[in-house]
Amino acid sequence: MTDDSERQVGELAARYMPETRARIEAAVARTGGLAPLLRYHLGWRTADGAPANGGGKALRPVLCLAACEMAGGDWRDALPAAASLELVHNFSLAHDDIQDGDETRRGRATLWRLHGVPTALTAGNAMLAAADRAMLDSPERGPKASAALAAAAELTAKRLEMIEGQYMDMAFEADERVSVAAYLDMIGRKTGALIESAMRMGALAAGADRETAIAFGRCGRRLGVAFQVRDDYLGVWGDPAATGKAVGADIRRKKKSLPAVYLFDNALPSDRAWLEETYRAGEIAGDRLEGVMALLDRLGASAYVRRVAEEQAEEAVAAVGALAIPDDAKRLLRAVARYFATRDR
Repeated sequence: MTDDSERQVGELAARYMPETRARIEAAVARTGGLAPLLRYHLGWRTADGAPANGGGKALRPVLCLAACEMAGGDWRDALPAAASLELVHNFSLAHDDIQDGDETRRGRATLWRLHGVPTALTAGNAMLAAADRAMLDSPERGPKASAALAAAAELTAKRLEMIEGQYMDMAFEADERVSVAAYLDMIGRKTGALIESAMRMGALAAGADRETAIAFGRCGRRLGVAFQVRDDYLGVWGDPAATGKAVGADIRRKKKSLPAVYLFDNALPSDRAWLEETYRAGEIAGDRLEGVMALLDRLGASAYVRRVAEEQAEEAVAAVGALAIPDDAKRLLRAVARYFATRDR
């Protein structure tokens, strides 16, 4: 990844997130006694309530607000949608951690590990309710109110698609074989749908026409797939100093990410019996891990996964190529796409 693309994404976050965070905090505060749990999950507080500087990348709200500006609007008009997006995303993470049995996130205990599954489920539900409240902080009448209603409908639809993607992901874990096409469709829903919604809502908040909003949405969908595919790459070949994970971490966990799906799709029959035996056993480690990593190398899996991420990023940029948006906006979008496909953490 070029330092320039990371810098530009960082500058967008620095510009947009203070006001977005204030909106999120207002929605969280309205959850009453559950608010401390939500602030912990968001990375804003430690387990004992002290201020913390954690939190995720906030890419969804940043993309929503950037799309609003690219489409010719005032980014502040998209703040309710941006705040709601980040809360919906964190709702999904709280529940995913439970479903996946993940005990840590961003270097500290997950909500369920700290407070138990029932409390974490309740906090996740509260996060979703807070997201709805954040979206309702929109104009009550006039053209902007109509755009806000369209944005709310868009987010609701994509939220359901994201949940469908999570269901597909869990179902895949029980299947010995998953095709590359099926996997890409799944992550297009689980990860891509919410990012599609982010950019489409941003365009709607700018007052863009239907065709323009759809084009921005297509861009977001492809960006979401590029982001997840790059995540899959980092889960196997990422630098431990940057990712905090050992090389081959997702293979150890037998996670059906793109490298593993590609491996089963392309392994020779002479290797497949060994692979199936390896994946039916417990954690993959030692000689078995080395064997799987060697087979991935022999099949060119690393180059393939990188290429898929880069192709998805190129398609994202192409989705808005014909729109009458400023050249500097298109350059910025290319930098964002490059970051999504080449980031190192």
